Amino acid sequence: MNSLDGQPPLREAILYEKKPGGDVVCRLCPHLCRIAEGKRGLCGVRENRAGTLLTLVYGRLIARHVDPIEKKPLYHFLPGSLSYSVATAGCNLSCRYCQNYQISMEARSLSSIPGQISTPEEVAGSAKAAGCLSIAYTYTEPTIFMEFALDCAARAKEAGLANIFVTNGFMTREAAVMASEAIDAANIDIKAATDEGYRAVCGGRLQPVLDAVRRFYEKGVWIEITTLIIPGFNDDRGSLEFIASFVASVDPAIPWHLSRFFPSFKMSDRPPTPVQTLEMAERVGKEAGLNYVYVGNVSREEDQTLCPRCGEALLERSGFFLRANRVTDEGKCPGCGANFDGVSRNQK
Repeated sequence: MNSLDGQPPLREAILYEKKPGGDVVCRLCPHLCRIAEGKRGLCGVRENRAGTLLTLVYGRLIARHVDPIEKKPLYHFLPGSLSYSVATAGCNLSCRYCQNYQISMEARSLSSIPGQISTPEEVAGSAKAAGCLSIAYTYTEPTIFMEFALDCAARAKEAGLANIFVTNGFMTREAAVMASEAIDAANIDIKAATDEGYRAVCGGRLQPVLDAVRRFYEKGVWIEITTLIIPGFNDDRGSLEFIASFVASVDPAIPWHLSRFFPSFKMSDRPPTPVQTLEMAERVGKEAGLNYVYVGNVSREEDQTLCPRCGEALLERSGFFLRANRVTDEGKCPGCGANFDGVSRNQK
């Protein structure tokens, strides 16, 4: 973890209500935490001080890296470009398999929030200087640092940069609308096919996530979906069919990323996802009518995006490296002239 650098810059939070007696109700995510004086919400980074809800993570970055955009994963948004990726501490879910639990959950037990102080101007400037075409709010959950993400997004747009949320989608309608007006693309996790699964393993609910997917799509945000397939949790055909059918009902052109699970955190007793299960899930996605289904965390010599109309190879990848981009300058398939489903670097 990054060491503390000065005192946390305290900002009043957005989307909350003041209640009689000094309590506040946070309206950023569907937990709708009612927070008493001196206490924090479930995320651990929003605190009630004298009847005012404060965000404790504004400008306090716990991680920043330059990543290939394919690592988000986003395969159809500015393919082959770099994305300046930032995060603060905290999360509004409690996934038992979280790979970043040291930065997503440990803030709940700390009196002081870790991180290095930065400004939206500095983030946008660093992204531009690094040759990135976008800023990604990622690694933890961007919903819980919405105030800083929105300010960074405004500076990014001024600098000609795109904005990306890599999110669990567990946010209120108000938060989803606010975010969708600031960002250009999002990768949204659909972690399970039932409320019971979300509650038992992630500490959340399914319906708000599905609602967020639809709201982002309706607002014109480019969307890609990720499902981490975990043995004994969401790897049955029925669960996969539900998720695939939902994505197809929004738009069959939405890419679905199927990610292989490896033991982590409180689910270290589970085996890695068998490759056969991922291949079955890939078939389920295609049977549901999805045009683009990708398998991640598995070694494959080549990962292609094919034109759904004529089968022409539009994008070819090796890992997170884009080997070939055949999308035309007009954003079309060179074989049949069909529009590319996504946003190419030439279209930006």
